[in-house]
Amino acid sequence: MNPSWVLKHRPDGEVQSTDLEMVESPIAPLADDQILMKNIYLSLDPTNRVWMSSRDQYLPPVGIGEVMRGVTVSVVEDSTSSRFQPGDTVLLGQGGWQLYTACDASKATRIRRRDNIPLTAALSVLGTTGLTAYCGLLDVCRPNSGETLVVSAGAGAVGSIVGQIAKIKGCRVIGIAGGPDKCRWIVDDLGFDGAIDYKSTDVGDALDRLCPDGVDMNFENVGGSIMDAVFSRMNLNGRMALCGMISSYNSEDPVAGPADFGRVLMKRLTIQGFVVLDYLSRAREAYADLAAWIGSGQLLWKDHVVHGLDVAPEAMNRLFSGNHDGKLIVQLADEPSDATFLQPLPAGPGKRGQP
Repeated sequence: MNPSWVLKHRPDGEVQSTDLEMVESPIAPLADDQILMKNIYLSLDPTNRVWMSSRDQYLPPVGIGEVMRGVTVSVVEDSTSSRFQPGDTVLLGQGGWQLYTACDASKATRIRRRDNIPLTAALSVLGTTGLTAYCGLLDVCRPNSGETLVVSAGAGAVGSIVGQIAKIKGCRVIGIAGGPDKCRWIVDDLGFDGAIDYKSTDVGDALDRLCPDGVDMNFENVGGSIMDAVFSRMNLNGRMALCGMISSYNSEDPVAGPADFGRVLMKRLTIQGFVVLDYLSRAREAYADLAAWIGSGQLLWKDHVVHGLDVAPEAMNRLFSGNHDGKLIVQLADEPSDATFLQPLPAGPGKRGQP
């Protein structure tokens, strides 16, 4: 039997225990060229909340009664495909909030294992999180050495990687984060030039102090008043990469844009929304660079792992309370004994942050 979380109601505000239902269903026999996988790790992302809603979005909403969508790292249990054998470790874009997934082999991607890197990295720094940060900054913000970048949710899974890549590219980086511990981490460990604790500081006043010459680039993950504060201080030909607007995801109301929209014209600003699906063709290049920066000690990250399929709905609300460090992941089952990355990284200390 396969335990899974299915969507029972579309949430009104924060996800409640009654919005999802745990059900068990039998696993059907495999058809030709299919694989059965045991899901080991489940990625929790702000977009999960969007998928639960009926609002206009970049993928169809999860249907009522359907298994909740989610990206997983999984191990092949059975296969009728020549491409995969039992024991292979794969990434599933729609493995779902369930213990087992059966699907066509074409939907799985083999994970390239790397020495001294945990398997969870396939969902974070060497997964869609890293690809989002890499392409959103380099392709959308187009950083130049000496420019100033402000990144909201700067201690988050994506924002923390964005800021470090910007430093590698010679930029000045200010991160906005919630709480003194997160602000200390991005400055002391990640090398950001400054941090703003939005929970205890007026963001606009802090930006005036830390960015006296204005903002050239904004990597936006939050939206709302924080986005407004950064937007109103953007320089001529400034660029905003709109990655997320997590402050609005628990509401079904239309999302407001910047209050002073005329600034787009007067300062010739570029605002570009993007999702990681736009950049899958860049994955090989991105992961090669990210792995090299990890190997040289230039890139750190945190994977925050909680345990058990049963905690997934409650854990997802941590994304909105900020009660997590870095990439939020649910461990559904024990890793296989050989679940370590095997491809060597470039020489270097290979420092990483993982609680």
